[in-house]
Amino acid sequence: MKSIISEGKTSNEAIENGLKELGLTRSDVEVKVLENEEKRSFYSILSPRIVKVELTVKENREKATEKPRNIVKEEKELSEENYNLAKEDLTLFLDKFLSNFEGVTYEINKNNNLVEIKISGENSSKLIGYRGDIINSLQTIISTIANKRTTDRVRISLDICDYKSKREKTLKELARKLEKTVIRTKRKVVLEPMTAYERKILHTELQNSTAVTTYSIGEEPHRKLVVDIKK
Repeated sequence: MKSIISEGKTSNEAIENGLKELGLTRSDVEVKVLENEEKRSFYSILSPRIVKVELTVKENREKATEKPRNIVKEEKELSEENYNLAKEDLTLFLDKFLSNFEGVTYEINKNNNLVEIKISGENSSKLIGYRGDIINSLQTIISTIANKRTTDRVRISLDICDYKSKREKTLKELARKLEKTVIRTKRKVVLEPMTAYERKILHTELQNSTAVTTYSIGEEPHRKLVVDIKK
C-alpha cells in the first residue's frame, strides 16, 4: 500500500498537507502519528514545533482508483414498443417545457439502443449552463421521464446546439496538453471536479498513452481526474 510521511506544526496540519499531496480525502487513508506535538521536553520548547504523520492509502481506495478493465456487456435491444412509450412521454414533457423558450425546437430519434434528443434554436443556449451543469441536470430529468413506463432501460443522449460535440473536442485537446505538461514536469495534475461523462472522455483519450496514466479520486459530485506519469 502507498504511504507518505507528512509534516506540520500540528497533527491536523500534517494530515492536511499529506492529503493535499495525495489528492485524497481523510476517509481514504489511515493515519499514524510518528511525532506527537504533546511529547516535547522542556529543553525543546524553544525549537520549531514539527509533527510527523504517516498516511497510508487504504487498500480499497487503491482498488477504486485503478482504471476499470474494458468489459463488453451485451446490451438488451430497445424494443419499438418501449421506444414509442418513451418517445410519447418525452414529447409531452418537452412540448410543455420548451414552450417557455421562444424559437426552440427539438427532435427525438432512435440510434440503435440509444434515444437521441437534439435541441436547437436561438434561445436554446440558455439550457446549457456553466460547463454544461444545466444540460446535465436536464438529461437526468429526461432520462427519468423516458424510463417511467418502459420495461427495458432507455438510454438517453441529450445535446443542445452541438454543445457536447464541441465540449468533447475541447476535452480531447486538453487531455493532450496535460499529457505534455506531465511528461515535461514529471508531476501529476489534478483537475477540477468533472462529470463522469467528461472524465470518461479524458480517460479514453489517454488510455493508450505510453507516458501517462489517468485515474479518478474523491466522491461525486466532487470527483476529480488525475493525470500522472507512468511508473
